[in-house]
Amino acid sequence: MDNRDEVRTFLTTRRAKLSAADAGPAGFTTGPRRVPGLRRGEVAQLAGVSVEYYARLERGNLAGVSESVLHALARALRLDDAERAHLFDLARAAGPGPRRTRRPAPAGVRPPVQRLVDGLADLPAYVRNARLDLLAVNRLARALYAPVFEPGFDPGSGQTPNTARFTFLDPRARTFWPAWERMADETVAVLRGEAGRDPYDRGLSDLVGELSTRSEEFRTRWAAHDVRQHSTGTKDYHHPVVGDLRLDYESFVPTADPALTLIVLSAAAGTPSADGLRLLASWAVAEHPS
Repeated sequence: MDNRDEVRTFLTTRRAKLSAADAGPAGFTTGPRRVPGLRRGEVAQLAGVSVEYYARLERGNLAGVSESVLHALARALRLDDAERAHLFDLARAAGPGPRRTRRPAPAGVRPPVQRLVDGLADLPAYVRNARLDLLAVNRLARALYAPVFEPGFDPGSGQTPNTARFTFLDPRARTFWPAWERMADETVAVLRGEAGRDPYDRGLSDLVGELSTRSEEFRTRWAAHDVRQHSTGTKDYHHPVVGDLRLDYESFVPTADPALTLIVLSAAAGTPSADGLRLLASWAVAEHPS
């Protein structure tokens, strides 16, 4: 796999987001421009490289680029932490030598991880992989994500619930996610970042191909090449039984399973969302007593 197209589009879309005013004291001419963003020569100047060298980079050739140049390029393009990490991932994937792949993600979770998830009985907790498959959920998380598991999801069927498919292909998603636009943006940004880290993940490539074919909303967002880090934050839900919930989430990566992410959700004591979680827990016991 050659990631030149990925590199080229990422760099050009980042450059297009900058204006002459963003360049700070460089003193670039402001006013109307034929195309959005800074010119190649201006980015080259900010990064301290020649125009010819930067043009080579923007054509997609990151093979052999030094870390110092990558840092300078990240500063010139004003990349945030997630974008900077993505740039370095793209450079590693383009590097010389044999094809570099991460250890394949496990199809499930190890029993100790499952016990940990189940042990967080008072909080929704689940484990996902890079493709946003829900590989392990506790009872409260399954109740929270009930629309993702419906209709009639059978854990023994070999099918794995996937929040990206749900978000873009299930019409109920726009009700379940009150802030659907934000959730859609974040979902694509997570997948884009994962694709940069491991461009040889066949399952991820297949998922992106499926969603690109079936969802114009996904295609538009995928073409933007936006990446973000989602280690902590807030998610809004409209649950079909308990109504609106605003939950904080924290993400943890198991040391032994770096391709997996554990997500734990909670609500501050005394809030309507905390009351909603207690109601959800009661409903979960009634729906899934074992």
